[in-house]
Amino acid sequence: MSLSLIIKWGGQEYSITTLSEEDTILDLKQSLKTLTGVLPERQKLLGLKVKGKPAENDVKLGALKLKPNTKIMMMGTREESLEDVLGPPPDNDDVVNDFDIEEEVVEVENREENLLKISRRVKDYKVEILNPPREGKKLLVLDVDYTLFDHRSCAETGVELMRPYLHEFLTSAYEDYDIVIWSATNMKWIEAKMKELGVSTNTNYKITFMLDSAAMITVHTPRRGLIDVKPLGVIWGKFSEFYSKKNTIMFDDIGRNFLMNPQNGLKIRPFMKAHLNRDKDKELLKLTQYLKEIAKLDDFLDLNHKHWERYLSKKQGQ
Repeated sequence: MSLSLIIKWGGQEYSITTLSEEDTILDLKQSLKTLTGVLPERQKLLGLKVKGKPAENDVKLGALKLKPNTKIMMMGTREESLEDVLGPPPDNDDVVNDFDIEEEVVEVENREENLLKISRRVKDYKVEILNPPREGKKLLVLDVDYTLFDHRSCAETGVELMRPYLHEFLTSAYEDYDIVIWSATNMKWIEAKMKELGVSTNTNYKITFMLDSAAMITVHTPRRGLIDVKPLGVIWGKFSEFYSKKNTIMFDDIGRNFLMNPQNGLKIRPFMKAHLNRDKDKELLKLTQYLKEIAKLDDFLDLNHKHWERYLSKKQGQ
């Protein structure tokens, strides 16, 4: 059952009509982030209680017994300056706390509540197309932090933190793939980093579009609780005439981001300590060759990207 809520913040009222009773408070906060720019962890929603206690993020909205057009007061501060947005991340880094998706035996891919969330993202999330999708091209979806650059180390310029062979990798990939950037941060941050790394202005390749955290969904797993994931179904739903499970591959250093589409994910080794590894890291160089090999295939569904190095070695041996 769909809900209609009104959130009051900063002297304005925001109408929320895209959530259901099966969605959680965290889903509500993600929607509010899209509308207000306030990060979920900085939001405080007043008056939401269950059995007299403040409701946690994993509480379903249906448990709150909210009446239609209930007004909820939100407190929280938006990050106004780019310095704040690009500031140091929290100490509990996602890379450290990641887990292998094979540990989660439960199938979350086909759960109805998760598919509904994807449907709402397909309907409501606005994609700004930077360059039109190209007929006959496959799709490469790339994470940013630790995949394309080291976002924790200190340096005078972003180029010093850039993963080796990045531009060569993207130039080669662009011959066979449309390229999409998907980061679990906000669009302001993504655009700034792509500009800083020279990705958005490079003339040898083009980015089709970029997605931020608002395109992600929250899923529940028995062992890990609530986690945010990047469902490729959002892209497939919006661009079904170009992309599907058969022609899409996603690189991310965090395996749980693949939970809704494990067969399409390749867990890349994280690029850290750039000042020590700048001359050692060959990950993108080898993955350039892997992408070139599999681009010859009509269907990716028989591939196991977990063994991409073995596949590449076998093909090169032949």
